Amino acid sequence: MNKINVSRRSFLKALGAAVALPNIITSSALGANGRPAASGRITLAGIGMGGQGSSDLGQFLGDPRIQVVAVCDVQHGHLARIKDRVDKRYNNKDCKTYLDYREIVARDDIDAVLCGTPDHWHAQVSIDAMKSGKDVYCEKPLTLTIREGRKMVDAARQYGRVFSCGSQRVIGDYGRMACAARSGKFGKILAAHADPGGPPRMCYLPGVPLPPNTIEWDLWLGPAPWAPYHPNRCSAAYGLGGKGFRSWYDYSGGMMTDWGGHKFGAALHGMGLDGTGPTEILPPGSDGSPFLTYVFANGMKLYVGGGMKYICEKGEAKATRDAKVPPGLRWYEDGANSPIQDLTNCIITRKRPFQDVEYAHRTATVCHLGNICYLLNRKLRWDPDKEDFIGDPEASRLVDRPRRGPWQI
Repeated sequence: MNKINVSRRSFLKALGAAVALPNIITSSALGANGRPAASGRITLAGIGMGGQGSSDLGQFLGDPRIQVVAVCDVQHGHLARIKDRVDKRYNNKDCKTYLDYREIVARDDIDAVLCGTPDHWHAQVSIDAMKSGKDVYCEKPLTLTIREGRKMVDAARQYGRVFSCGSQRVIGDYGRMACAARSGKFGKILAAHADPGGPPRMCYLPGVPLPPNTIEWDLWLGPAPWAPYHPNRCSAAYGLGGKGFRSWYDYSGGMMTDWGGHKFGAALHGMGLDGTGPTEILPPGSDGSPFLTYVFANGMKLYVGGGMKYICEKGEAKATRDAKVPPGLRWYEDGANSPIQDLTNCIITRKRPFQDVEYAHRTATVCHLGNICYLLNRKLRWDPDKEDFIGDPEASRLVDRPRRGPWQI
């Protein structure tokens, strides 16, 4: 065994993630064309390779510090397409394919996983991966329920894992707005507006025959309630038009959580409230506002609707292209320009990334609190430290949901 292997194994073992490296013997693996040898790369597996998962994997494939060694998806067609893409990238046939993510979790030669599954699988896959010593990049929205998020934070801390959530737009689209709001030029921040979109609804689609060799339906459902197969339950079709999983309560929080991961995440980041939560959630039409409103302990408010903006003492904070990152505003470190690059840097340095699981959980919680308020249509009081509703047992029951069969976290 060469010295590079010994050094890398010792380093990762000391961090709680000892690995046995794959036996890859292509010129790419040996470090041709300036690429690090396989023994010096972070081995990664992709789980959930449709839509955004596929896009994320492309970014990992473009990083010479990463070696993608396996992919998993319950939809057969996704697997063949993604394996071909990975093999062409490395000019070999070594990428392994799996229908069941547990086979990837069981491998001890994988350092990190990308979770690009539908929302209802995020917590299960991520927690199982962290328990097995793997770092995680999980797409937004982080969770299907509030309680899932706290369990993900606890797992990351207990097992010493680096965890980043995929909300690239927090900085990529809205970072300059946050810089303007925090610059002091417009005075104290009073409120922010964000307009992610609406909540999901219940799905009553009838069952249709399941085409052979297309999808492992029971595995796709996983912890969600059993339901008959219908392509519009599991499709990645975007929006709330009833053609994809984001429309349905059992699998997603709708656009409220999907775009909320970006827009609420950006607003909380700019206001400096991304480590806490609101104390009150008011339905539309109450307190003189047409918008659902979050009220925070420091008096700041977050309105759901009215565009994406910060309201300050001197008016709306206007962003400029040359905006500088003000002191105290969190940002990517070590030259990263995306959450994926940030995660890769942090796997090496063991720092917590910009979209650390705690921040992602707090953002997802705001999304879920809004959906609960829409559902109950009344003022809710929330304890952001205990992460429970105050004096409202009916609302408290919605902090989590039962999980089906063996899929417990």
